[in-house]
Amino acid sequence: MNVCILGHYPPHIGGVSSHTYLLSQELVKRGDNVIVLTYPHQDIHDYDGVHVETAPTINIKGLRGFFFFISATLKLISITRKYDIDLVHAHYLLPPGLIAILANIFTRRKTAVTVHGSDINILASNPLLRILIIYVLKNTDYIAVVNEPIKEKIIKLHINDLADKIMVTPNAVDVEKYKPDNDTNFIEDMKLDKNKPLILFVGNLVPQKGLKYLLEAKKILKTDAQLVIVGDGPLMMNLKEMVVNEDIKDVFFTGARRDIDKIMPAGDVFVLPSTSEGFPITLLEAFAAGLPVVATNVGGIPGLVTSDIGLVVESCDPIALASALDKMLMNDKLKERMGNAALRKSREYSTLKIPY
Repeated sequence: MNVCILGHYPPHIGGVSSHTYLLSQELVKRGDNVIVLTYPHQDIHDYDGVHVETAPTINIKGLRGFFFFISATLKLISITRKYDIDLVHAHYLLPPGLIAILANIFTRRKTAVTVHGSDINILASNPLLRILIIYVLKNTDYIAVVNEPIKEKIIKLHINDLADKIMVTPNAVDVEKYKPDNDTNFIEDMKLDKNKPLILFVGNLVPQKGLKYLLEAKKILKTDAQLVIVGDGPLMMNLKEMVVNEDIKDVFFTGARRDIDKIMPAGDVFVLPSTSEGFPITLLEAFAAGLPVVATNVGGIPGLVTSDIGLVVESCDPIALASALDKMLMNDKLKERMGNAALRKSREYSTLKIPY
């Protein structure tokens, strides 16, 4: 089968990019031909038997998304005809899902869409975007969701004949790449204190990640620990200003990194203070690196962070977050036991399920 994957893909970083890469490799193993259509990036090239193409856009805020939507739709029609694509698999409802459905008007091929979380948790709250989301869900052939809570949210949209075409396909992690014993010079490179425990956050710096609550928790933490925030996004400057203005000690920002597999083993505990989540791949990466976890009770997190591998607190509660971090960091036996259990848990997510 000839499959086109539409959405974020390496060298873009983030959970969706990690997911689509693993999916492409599973498809290649299965014997399928895989073409990727993704967003512009200066370092785009083919990966491990997968041909990668981009759709152009313009670098003007407010217009980038619109121009990508138009160019990607046209490019997808061209790719589908050129490579005789049998199925287009879009990742994220908007815009990739909508692009796939509109292109299908001209190409008449099968389509699939994976709903990753924020597309249904956040975008669907906008009345106009909700209409577009329902249109995509009605017209696609396959719907993959990363966990049961997302499936339930989609079903609550009350779209006729939808439940039968939804499949739960959890995210996966490359356990050969993410290992506790990966060689890392991260602590030395960042000039961190080897004698202080390291709290690690990895993700986009956006409101739904709850980072302001994490910084508030760091301010009242009893343990003399370091907090490293890996990632980039629109809140970067606000978070840095908060650290300076409130004199929050030992907080380090790395910006976006592509060597997360080398960073994870340097941590003592992984923290995810989100206010909204789907099925965060960063948790699986932390598990595979043998890290215990402190996270919030939202989305698919409670189903992943069970009591043997981490501590779950309510979102938007910096006091509870600080208390859980202190409990983990002050108890080496607890931390080791949960880290080992997390490592075992990661093996359950070493293979990505293909929904077609």
